[in-house]
Amino acid sequence: QPLVNALDHGRLHHAFLFTGTRGVGKTTIARILAKSLNCETGVTSKPCGQCSACKEVDEGRFVDLIEVDAASRTKVDDTRDLLDNVQYAPTRGRYKVYLIDEVHMLSTHSFNALLKTLEEPPPHVKFLLATTDPQKLPVTVLSRCLQFNLKRLPVEQIAAQIQKILDAEGNAHDAGSIKLLARAADGSMRDGLSLLDQAIAYGGGQVNEPEVRAMLGTIDQNFIEQLLQGLEAGDVGALLKAVTEATEFGLDYEALLKELLLMLHRIALAQADPALAGEAGESILAHAHAISPQDVQLYYQIGVTGSRDLPFAPDPRSGLEMILLRMVAFRPAEAGEVRTSIPTATATPTRTVTTATAPRTPPPVAAKPAPIPAVTPAVATVAQTPGAPAAKWSEVVTQLGLAGLVRELANNTTLESPDNGAMVLVLEESHGKLFNKEREAELKQALEKYYG
Repeated sequence: QPLVNALDHGRLHHAFLFTGTRGVGKTTIARILAKSLNCETGVTSKPCGQCSACKEVDEGRFVDLIEVDAASRTKVDDTRDLLDNVQYAPTRGRYKVYLIDEVHMLSTHSFNALLKTLEEPPPHVKFLLATTDPQKLPVTVLSRCLQFNLKRLPVEQIAAQIQKILDAEGNAHDAGSIKLLARAADGSMRDGLSLLDQAIAYGGGQVNEPEVRAMLGTIDQNFIEQLLQGLEAGDVGALLKAVTEATEFGLDYEALLKELLLMLHRIALAQADPALAGEAGESILAHAHAISPQDVQLYYQIGVTGSRDLPFAPDPRSGLEMILLRMVAFRPAEAGEVRTSIPTATATPTRTVTTATAPRTPPPVAAKPAPIPAVTPAVATVAQTPGAPAAKWSEVVTQLGLAGLVRELANNTTLESPDNGAMVLVLEESHGKLFNKEREAELKQALEKYYG
């Protein structure tokens, strides 16, 4: 829109910088801009495409459009030779247009030479710069350009263009193959078109999903279904069997994990709103009902973290198998689950997670509490009628309504056992800083209120 407004209102800058990943249209847009500047109908945002200037630009023979690949002409002498002719008026068109591709590859001296021209450009010259790495450009050059950052193309846009081309060329195709090609393009229309050419040749003029999968080495969805079913059932054997079968097909383990994460993402969307299930909606919705939202989030997080660690695994297969085993081994923490410290018989603390699901069973009114020894680890006693059942400690803590450091004290305290009619609470020595008389008294008061 800024380019349209500038062209239609005659407010033209002398230098334009187009940035973005490969194949998103940087040089294409620059060539269209060159046509807009030199179209025989006048400076316009809608060049006619029919006049001799427009046709010559399209055919790459417009004398006043000087295209330079900076990656192959990095020396300062090349840049000086190029800029020596800047002062001369255009031969054929209205403006002399310099299109410098991959401009970040110029040397420091070349940038200095270019900067002098950018500072005081002749009125008949326009610079169109394109780069995939604008961070490498000097700030002095960036500040003298209007910068346009071209975003990666969405899968849907690439798919629509591939569909349009296949329809125009009359090639037989199916929807699955188009989606695979669009996703493999990774935001680059040029890569998408290259893959399309390859797919047409691979399929003998037809573009079908099985052939495209084989060409791209992408994952058959049957493997993903096996993995999801294994996760739903918590069946380690089924998960490892799916990995073994994928190995026999020569599939890439990183790609298998990526496809699993993409499917988990679609399941999570369907759980948020069934209308977002998209293609294969019935299968997605079935998994959305079979797996809890908490598990989906946990699987996704474990998978993403594991994908970062995969290069450090002894081998890719064992790395993937450990990620899948981790998904089965862990479960999201439920309300009432706390991490506690339980001393062993040798007083060496170990870490474990205890789950409190039993209902609260308050005993009768307690007797006078026993004195609290001033030792570390701290042992606090709260009176309890002998023989009365004690609810699980983790559940008790969640229902005490504690806050701040008193709650931390309780969370890091364990109920050792009823002893002579009292509750014996043990605080691990490493958490001794949490213990003082005031917090102990507040905990005791909360417990006595809880037990009535």
